[in-house]
Amino acid sequence: MNRKKLDLRSIEYLVCILLAVLSIFPFWIMIVNATRSTTQIQQHAISMIPSTYALNNFKVLTGKSFKPIVGFTNSLIISIGATACAVYFSTMTAYGLVVYRWRGRQAYFTAVMAVMMIPAQITMIGFYQMMYRLHLTNRLSMLILPAIASPTMIFFMRQYMVGALSLEIVQSARIDGAGEFRIFNQIALPIMKPAIATQAIFSFVSSWNDLFRPLVLLTNQKKYTMPIMVSLLRGDIYKTEYGSVYLGLTLTVIPLMIVYFLLSKYIIAGVALGSVKG
Repeated sequence: MNRKKLDLRSIEYLVCILLAVLSIFPFWIMIVNATRSTTQIQQHAISMIPSTYALNNFKVLTGKSFKPIVGFTNSLIISIGATACAVYFSTMTAYGLVVYRWRGRQAYFTAVMAVMMIPAQITMIGFYQMMYRLHLTNRLSMLILPAIASPTMIFFMRQYMVGALSLEIVQSARIDGAGEFRIFNQIALPIMKPAIATQAIFSFVSSWNDLFRPLVLLTNQKKYTMPIMVSLLRGDIYKTEYGSVYLGLTLTVIPLMIVYFLLSKYIIAGVALGSVKG
């Protein structure tokens, strides 16, 4: 019996190691290609050993219209702002759907679910026309404020809050004289940390990698985000410097990794807490 358990555990470890290698492999290839020349990439597409052209690729990268500091700053402002707005207001909306009993609550939730079925590209035309008439194009705030209405995140937060938030705690806080905003900020939000961390990662990654909306709304180069700048690296009709393109992609991925490592502990803690409750 013990031998069977040992064999099963060995298989599980091997599968986990294989999945980890498959997940890390594309990132490693991207980092290695960022240190190689265009000729090396074209002649030998795959290499596991870094080369010595990283500095040359960076010079080519900054020699074009690529401005890493400007792109990083704009992308960080948009991603952090959109993530904060989406997480806070989606959690607040989910709180209202779970805690309060009001007429039309189910109809409102059904409407939120219906909005999830509408592709963002369909609403983008009307949104751009409205922003253009209001003279609000080329403003980073127009890429942040729409994140307040996030149907997918509202659905996720509601489903998590139904099982995690006890209504008795809310009632006790009300009896003690706590206001509704205090109850939400000091009781509901700490309980929702695992869900908030999970959705914050998804929201940050989605905002950071978003190319479609910034490309439509932003025409001023000083407002360009990292994805726009990376997409313009292949605009040379004579020769594409693949090494610099990979270096630009590597610089784009670094903040995403940092955010994941900072928030992953909350996700793991939430999973462990759920297993203990189960």
